Amino acid sequence: MDRSQERVEANEQGTLFKKKRREMSDAERVGMLQEKLYCKAKQERDYKFYVLYDKMFILYMLRESYRKAKNNGGSPGIDGKDFKYIEEYGLERFLTELGEDLRKQTYKPQAVKRVWIPKANGSKRPLGIPTIRDRVAQGVCKMIIEPIYEADFEESSYGFRPERSSKDAMGAIKEHLQEGKTEVLDADLSSYFDTIPHDKLMKVLQMRISDERILRLIDLWLKSPIYEDGEFKGGKKQKTGTPQGGVISPLLANIYMHLVDKMVNKTTGLFYKSGIKIVRYADDFVLLGTRITQQAMDRLREVLVRMGLTLNEQKTRQLQARETPFNFLGFTVRYDRDIKGRNSRYWNIIPSAKSENKIREKLREFLHHHGHFNPIQVANGMNTILRGWLNYFDIPKVSYPAMSKRAIRYYMVESLYRYYNRKSQRRSNLYGKQAFELLVNKYGLIDPTTYKVLG
Repeated sequence: MDRSQERVEANEQGTLFKKKRREMSDAERVGMLQEKLYCKAKQERDYKFYVLYDKMFILYMLRESYRKAKNNGGSPGIDGKDFKYIEEYGLERFLTELGEDLRKQTYKPQAVKRVWIPKANGSKRPLGIPTIRDRVAQGVCKMIIEPIYEADFEESSYGFRPERSSKDAMGAIKEHLQEGKTEVLDADLSSYFDTIPHDKLMKVLQMRISDERILRLIDLWLKSPIYEDGEFKGGKKQKTGTPQGGVISPLLANIYMHLVDKMVNKTTGLFYKSGIKIVRYADDFVLLGTRITQQAMDRLREVLVRMGLTLNEQKTRQLQARETPFNFLGFTVRYDRDIKGRNSRYWNIIPSAKSENKIREKLREFLHHHGHFNPIQVANGMNTILRGWLNYFDIPKVSYPAMSKRAIRYYMVESLYRYYNRKSQRRSNLYGKQAFELLVNKYGLIDPTTYKVLG
């Protein structure tokens, strides 16, 4: 083969490659980039990434980040611009302008709007809402740096990570308990997301990233002022915390708590030698071992203090799980007597009483606020509530929510009977009848006791 023919074939192969690349979806392109970053980080544990910022303004990265932001939904930030406004303005125009600001390094995040979300115990938790523009920029940054830190994260970390969930965390807890690690430290950190020290978090980030432009961008988001009720809270520049609600916040929180995972799992350390394991989901974690010594507790407190964090001593408990149940991620873990076997026991993982009350309250509120819905709307609305709850709490070979399912079914039967026997519903064809059975059989309402979990 002469050189001219070689050049022709090379050009043809290059054209074919470019065509295939054009045909790839944005998600596939992002995936290829993330795979490269992950492999590099995994192969070279001490490598510091010094050229990352040039990916921040690639159009397919911005498009994919916007798609994810839109799928997650959410209300607009302080600028009042929602997804409809952006698409009427012109999505390509919006993304191109954001990309240019990032390229020129003239991008400045806006203040984070803070709202308060009611909790089951009557208290409230803060939620920070960045503008959609800032969410898209944070999403691109997250897509770039996440695979780098995923290469470092420990197996014991389960929260806000790709292909991991609370189901995996509960499975790990059950496995450790079955191995005899039944002494448990049920830990609670005081206001973790609000107290992460920015200076110490930035030092942790610098262990893997040396691109000053990326670090500056993250620092800008961390220091974004909080805007609430028409005024800035805590000054115009924050020094601690990463607002819950920010796209990149869960990843940053995981990166910082990775220090605790490393301490517990270090093969030459106190915890590993004592056989103590950690299962962590974001800022919630439990330690499990045959014996958790005072020395181990002192070491944990010492590391947390150095990190600028504190254990909530009132909510943190050390217990023997064979004798005392404990709650984690909405589940209750108990060592119950097996009614089928004489003197035998098993680890019973069930929805907590608080979790059962929460779904009953959601169903009650739905029926209370939708008094004139037709049967199909009632079934669909209740199914939306039920499906998420059932998919979360029913974990094959790990949890046993049968009694909870029966209790919720009973509550639905009673609630729907009352709903269709109110004065305002007497024109309904379900009035005075067995509403639950009719809605299940005719309109597709989920019966919790027969529902099959997907996957």
